[in-house]
Amino acid sequence: MSAETPDHSRAGSGKEAGERRKHRPKTVIDEASSLTEAEEEKVVDRLSLRAPAVYAVIKEEGEAEIARPTGALFWSGLVAGIAMGFSVLTLALMQMHLPDTEWAPLVASVGYATGFLIVILGRQQLFTENTITVVLPLMSERSRSALGQVARVWGVVLIANWIGCVVVALGLVTFSLVPADVSAAVLDVSQHYAELTAITAFRQGIGAGFLIAAMVWMMPAAQGSEFVLVTATAWLIALGGFTHVIAGMVEIAALVLAGELSVVDGLLTLTLPTLAGNVLGGTGLFTLLAYAQVKSEVDAADPVDEPPAGPSL
Repeated sequence: MSAETPDHSRAGSGKEAGERRKHRPKTVIDEASSLTEAEEEKVVDRLSLRAPAVYAVIKEEGEAEIARPTGALFWSGLVAGIAMGFSVLTLALMQMHLPDTEWAPLVASVGYATGFLIVILGRQQLFTENTITVVLPLMSERSRSALGQVARVWGVVLIANWIGCVVVALGLVTFSLVPADVSAAVLDVSQHYAELTAITAFRQGIGAGFLIAAMVWMMPAAQGSEFVLVTATAWLIALGGFTHVIAGMVEIAALVLAGELSVVDGLLTLTLPTLAGNVLGGTGLFTLLAYAQVKSEVDAADPVDEPPAGPSL
């Protein structure tokens, strides 16, 4: 996500509180006439954020990202790709220093969250987040113009993420920016990717795409627990062996640069199937299902028909 979009913990909190006040159960507060104004505010703050409010927050962020210049998207995506390299690096470092036991993967997989935390809490552009964020505006305005804008964001961010991943892989494997034993550990943790078939990379990519989209959906209601939410999501992706098209690119690029994987296999057998799986899990499953649950409420709340921005799809 971009640095120019609203901050969930600050700007979003006022909007969320307003939504909770708007939809609060009157039978609880209005009948309790003895409650002070401060007590009423505490009741409202403890109410769960309703699904339409979550949809509204993410949709607004998606619209802000779509409006960003291409150059801003690219540089943000480039930094995000480099930052994602620290997920693979931290995972490798933790595996290096943990004993070879059955429980070691449970601990080492926590390190996979490092890059995700830098990117998501740092409000940078990550492709798999955009499988839901910029798609929700398209759901409400199904036009060729809106589809073109989503394609622009997806294309720019994905390419920028990949370039960043290759840059960090060069640093880890080719230019010896880390000690030799650390480079060897990075290649060791990346070997699991080289053993996958195209269909396996696709299937395991569905789970990662779904989890990232679910994390984005939960973020507006996290309210101070974003660190835990991102860490838990990334930990589950690593522990479950799910494939992620950006973090995975760091592993693929490292193996290619070390001569342990061909470019053709890296792209056709691993990267593109993972990409398809992430998009299917993030957009095809989670985003469409999440939109389906709020569609009737959103349509009822906004009955005014406005002319589409372009020819309808």
